[in-house]
Amino acid sequence: MARVIPPTVDADDEYFWDGVKEHRLLLQTCGSCGTLRHPPVPMCGRCHATDRGVQEAQGTGHVHSWIISRHPSEPDDQARVVVLVELTEGLRLVGNLVDTPFDQVRNEMPVEVCFREIDGVLLPQFRPRSVEGPVPMGSPT
Repeated sequence: MARVIPPTVDADDEYFWDGVKEHRLLLQTCGSCGTLRHPPVPMCGRCHATDRGVQEAQGTGHVHSWIISRHPSEPDDQARVVVLVELTEGLRLVGNLVDTPFDQVRNEMPVEVCFREIDGVLLPQFRPRSVEGPVPMGSPT
């Protein structure tokens, strides 16, 4: 049985999932005032305009907060680290932190986006940022 429910894509977030297919992290912008926003919404909370655009994120940021998540009804299932990442652009996104032992996770840890297929669904995830810098966004990860 699949454990990841594929996203239900609509007009507000289609650009986001199209970007994920290309291993790109795309953010919604207000077409009037330029405010970045996530999650995607039909109207800007700042100026109330409904025109919108898209901007590619750098894909870097830092862990703002995190938890170790264990499935409540499947206690033997593998635990995972769920992070709230503050992107370089200032927005915050929730995702999983991969390639990191639990005892090495910390707030302010520099991270970068990567893309992993889980149960047939390609998802943006985060991993520790290497000293050399981030992997270019279009690169396979």
